Amino acid sequence: MEAKQMTDTQTTPATAADPTVAAGTAQFLTPIALGMQALAVNGKQAHWNVRGANFIAIHELLDTIVTHAQDGADLAAERIVALGLPIDARLGTVAAKTTATQVPAGFTQWEDMIRAVIADMDTVLVDVKAAIDGLDEVDLTSQDIAISIREQLEKDRWFLFAHLAG
Repeated sequence: MEAKQMTDTQTTPATAADPTVAAGTAQFLTPIALGMQALAVNGKQAHWNVRGANFIAIHELLDTIVTHAQDGADLAAERIVALGLPIDARLGTVAAKTTATQVPAGFTQWEDMIRAVIADMDTVLVDVKAAIDGLDEVDLTSQDIAISIREQLEKDRWFLFAHLAG
């Protein structure tokens, strides 16, 4: 048997989409991937610096939210790559292209920290909702990914908001 030569190896996924579909999907999912990365970083910042009577509950909830944000970023980014396009989610790119920056740099009382994290979530949700609407005409599989990210993000937002509701 002859060994397969390296030149026979495909350099793009076998399921690579129509370039128009891939580009359209990347247009909508890239802001989600970057926003979720920013939310993960800011969520960890909040996790380390939250203070007050509800510390342990919020500290632990923020860790869960960070994990969900990382998972959402991964889902969005992997879909783009599966369609044959690269994604740039390096720290500098995330910082330059996102606006989820309400989380303060230092120690913050739990009520203010929750409000800041919710504001960051709301910023990302704008992009998620735009993706759901836009992907309806581009790629339904990618739309499903945006819908699942929205579902988890809204649930996490609800869990945080419940601490503020009276």
